[in-house]
Amino acid sequence: MERKIKLKTLNVHITCKICRGYLIDATTVTECLHTFCKTCLVKHLEENNTCPSCQIVIHQSHPLQYISFDRTMQDIVYKLVPNLQENELKRERDFYRMRGLPCPKDIPQPAGDIEEEKPPNQVEADFHRMDEQVNIGLECMTNNLKSLKRKFIRLSSQATITHLKKFIAKKVLDGIEKYRDIDILCNDELLGKDHTLKFVYVTRWRFKDPPLRLQYRPRIDI
Repeated sequence: MERKIKLKTLNVHITCKICRGYLIDATTVTECLHTFCKTCLVKHLEENNTCPSCQIVIHQSHPLQYISFDRTMQDIVYKLVPNLQENELKRERDFYRMRGLPCPKDIPQPAGDIEEEKPPNQVEADFHRMDEQVNIGLECMTNNLKSLKRKFIRLSSQATITHLKKFIAKKVLDGIEKYRDIDILCNDELLGKDHTLKFVYVTRWRFKDPPLRLQYRPRIDI
């Protein structure tokens, strides 16, 4: 027998404890499994290293490395809350419109796996999905790692820093499984493993000219 449940009885499970709103880009602290909006949690961790709910120390120096996007939770929230996903997309479009910029989600462009940039007459149309693209310049910060032969790459805006680490590890460490030995920074700020390239671009490079400039180095644990 089906039983209807009021949405308000579930609110405690699908709202962010920081902003008190429904979860957007739900992101979970891997140490304690508490979940928050991504922007809320990242802003909190810029000045703190503890979970906003239970105050457990996430990591003494690099707490952003220990949070993960929770796709399952976000899908649940969007299915439970009427029109939330549509309203969030409208807010994003309005954000770009007010700044005289096109919304990236309204500009369909082909993008495939991480692809090294080639001269225009050598670009191969080997794409498997439509997605926004980001151009990135990668610089090595140390002599302890090899520099990339080609420092500019193009990849999906939905790719994460972990994807980028694996690409670099394959190129400079001769093994994709060594990606955890690499740190990636933007403007000398360490980036979290689950940050998407779109998130990095919007929060660290919004008013600067492309390409997005990132640096890589051997991982430093403090």
